[in-house]
Amino acid sequence: MLAPDLAENVGSAGWFCGLSLLVGLIALAIMFWPRFAPLEAAPLVSLDEASLVEFRAQSLRSLSTGSTQGRHFAETDAVIRLAAAPERPEIRLSATIGENDSLPRMLQRAGVGSGDAEQVAAMVASTVPLSDIAPGTRFAITLGSRSNASDPRPLLSIGFRPRFDLALSISRQGGGLALARKAIAIDVTPLRVQGLVGSSLYRSARAAGAPPSAVQDYLRAIDQALPFEEIAPTDTFDLVVSYKHAADGAGEAGDLLYAGVLRSGQPRAQLLRWGPDGSFTSLADLAGGGQADTGLFGAPVAGHVTSGFGMRRHPILGYVRMHSGIDFAASWGSPIYAATDGRVQYVGWHGGHGNYVRLDHGGGIATGYGHMSRIAVAPGMMVRRGQIIGYVGSTGLSTGAHLHYEVYRGGQAVDPLSVRMVQRRQAVDPKQVAAFKARLQALLSVRPGAVLGAQR
Repeated sequence: MLAPDLAENVGSAGWFCGLSLLVGLIALAIMFWPRFAPLEAAPLVSLDEASLVEFRAQSLRSLSTGSTQGRHFAETDAVIRLAAAPERPEIRLSATIGENDSLPRMLQRAGVGSGDAEQVAAMVASTVPLSDIAPGTRFAITLGSRSNASDPRPLLSIGFRPRFDLALSISRQGGGLALARKAIAIDVTPLRVQGLVGSSLYRSARAAGAPPSAVQDYLRAIDQALPFEEIAPTDTFDLVVSYKHAADGAGEAGDLLYAGVLRSGQPRAQLLRWGPDGSFTSLADLAGGGQADTGLFGAPVAGHVTSGFGMRRHPILGYVRMHSGIDFAASWGSPIYAATDGRVQYVGWHGGHGNYVRLDHGGGIATGYGHMSRIAVAPGMMVRRGQIIGYVGSTGLSTGAHLHYEVYRGGQAVDPLSVRMVQRRQAVDPKQVAAFKARLQALLSVRPGAVLGAQR
């Protein structure tokens, strides 16, 4: 054994071998014992006063030990402390007017004196009503130097665009301010945007260059004519937006004018912004159709069914729930008729149905009419079949003008299409139909344009 137990077999040959090994290891450890002598430091370098000042100025120390870090550098021949920093001769800045803001308040927040701010507001008001300046309008402001630090800086110039076709600039000339107007030439050719629906109609339309407001209006319009579940990813969305292009290169998208869906090049839905209320209407809604008013129940409105009875994904709430009626596409303000004779049971606001009317027809049969813009009956009234009880609107949880129509049997909602219903023919104005067709053809002749760029 290389390491025998020295407590056993004392005096034997093995015991002496172990003793020799122990003595050798102790000697080897002593040979490599480190020296613990103190290390010699580098010789001190004498610093002159200038070096000491520089080190003190740039060192990181607490303020209690005399540090100047974070306040100012120590004074040297190259750095001299000033009582006050000199002001810039002029300041250029940009300011934005906000919601419920006023032009004088905005200018004073930007540093313009109250006298100059009131004078600018009066000069602008003589050209453009101050209420017409939209929130978010940007102002380029230049302020001059002042003789006294307690006085506001004088206004040298200000420029902004109160309207898309007009630019105003105010500058100091001589002893006062002068206003200059610059009219901007505008091209109002509509912009047409097309593309595949893909996995998301909203994202696809935005990626194609349509502005957010136009896409939202497009979705509301299409929902009147075509359930979203019936739009395939391979279908083509088609929309036309009013668009202003200024001579200086600026662009501004306006209202949605046309909303359509194409499948294999053939239109599945075509709607125009039509009428004084700006609602969307299809040619079928405008021209009317159907049969004479005979049969058990008459159709409650001149229009076509866009959403049926049963489970569906709610277009606003976003989850699947029971749709206890059917929806009729109809333009805003179209008359709503009693489906058959009955007594007015309920009139008023009815949750997500908005303005709502329920008629009791006896025998456990009742009908409900939702999302009205106006109600034309009162509780307890007797109404005849075909009598106007209200007008189409978009109150409550609604994405656009339409009628939500319900039929109840024994207090339970049933599919209104299970009740024999005859479509009501709407009076047709040939001039309106001709004007509608001409407008539709003009918008469809617009070639699809480029991406809106700054409007994205």
